[in-house]
Order: sequence, then structure tokens, then C-alpha cells
Amino acid sequence: MKKSRSDEIQYKDTKYLIQHLKYCKLQQKINAPMKKILFILPLLFLSNCKDDDTINNCNFLIDVGVNATINLNLPEFNNLLFTSGVVLISNQGGNAGFYIINIGNDQYRAWDAADPNHAQQNCSFMQRDGIEVTCSCVDENKYNLFTGQALGSQLPCGLKEYRVNVSGNTIVISN
Repeated sequence: MKKSRSDEIQYKDTKYLIQHLKYCKLQQKINAPMKKILFILPLLFLSNCKDDDTINNCNFLIDVGVNATINLNLPEFNNLLFTSGVVLISNQGGNAGFYIINIGNDQYRAWDAADPNHAQQNCSFMQRDGIEVTCSCVDENKYNLFTGQALGSQLPCGLKEYRVNVSGNTIVISN
């Protein structure tokens, strides 16, 4: 029996319809998990947000202009020629002056000499003991001059660092 043209078209339409329904079912199977993922993903992002009521206490030190030039040929800076050598510069800027340390390989770091975890007081000036500095306030915060990080107790602020540029025997400290 020979199929007529209309039977052929109807067969193709039916075949297309069946394929389309299979495709739609497949899409539903794929879309169901995607909808769940798209619903859960924003919840994960929102659940990672936390209410942070902590106050940033790293605002005790003011931005004081620092622009000092150190000549390493001068005898008062002779200590900076050696690794771990430290010098306090008290009259050329910073909140309470600043410390310079030779960290080796002709590299230097400069730190403000005031404790960043205290309001400015007489006790917030830090005294040096080797490569460590300690404030004389009741809590005696202690910091390492190589890293600027607090030693012992965990504090919200590390030492305030200044920019150091070395050119030959001259060190320029600025902010």
C-alpha cells in the first residue's frame, strides 16, 4: 500500500512532535536541578556575609608627613650597615619618630615609633630592645621590627610602615 502525500506529512509531523516532547522532557530533567542550583547559590553567597560590628581601631595614628634622607656614611647611622641594625629617627616625621631596620641584602624597612593600637599618649612611644619594640602602656604591646607584626597577643593593627628607597649610601624614607 502506497502512502499518500498527506499521510507522509502527518507521519513527519508526528515524528517531529514525539522528538519535541522527548526534548522537552529532557529539558525538564535538566532544568529541575539547575533551578535548584540557581535557587541555592544566592543563599550560599548570602550566608557567607556576616554582620561585622567590629570597629577598625587602626586609626589612632595620623598621617604625618615623612620625608627623611639618611646618609649611611655618617657615624650616627653606622648601625644600619649591618643586618638587624636599627636606628631611631625622632626629629624627621612620624607620630613619634620612626625606626629604620636593615633586614639584609641592602634592604631596609621603616616603621612609625608609636603604637598603632593606642590613642596618642606618652606611653604609646615604643622602646626598642634588639629587633623588638614595646609600648610602655599597661598592656605593653610588643612588635617585631622585621615584620611589623605584633608578638604575643593578637592585635588588630601592625606597625605603620613608611616607604624606603635605597640609592647607594643614601636611604630616603617617605610616605
